[in-house]
Amino acid sequence: MKLGFPTKYVVFLIKVTSVLLISGGIGLELGNIYAILTHSNMPSIAKFIFGIERFAISAHLIEGVVAAYYASAYNKVPIVYGTYTFFVGTIGLLELFDFLPPPKSPNPGGL
Repeated sequence: MKLGFPTKYVVFLIKVTSVLLISGGIGLELGNIYAILTHSNMPSIAKFIFGIERFAISAHLIEGVVAAYYASAYNKVPIVYGTYTFFVGTIGLLELFDFLPPPKSPNPGGL
């Protein structure tokens, strides 16, 4: 599938945003575990935020597992592509199944 410049730009922004939000969600979950262990009080809005965060991480985890399962059929390293898809989400699956072009290597020549 051939993408124009605006679509490539949007895909890049989705990838960056997804990585930041999933990393932030993991950080929130670690902070929540710390708060539970130290018996700290959490604000009431936190339950709603943690619900959204847990749903997003669960969805990304399922996508990562699916990508790792099918990666070897597409000549990819399963653990690497599963981790990549966990962080970027559906975009990783679309690239794996050739609905989007794969990301270009910054140095295709080797060195």
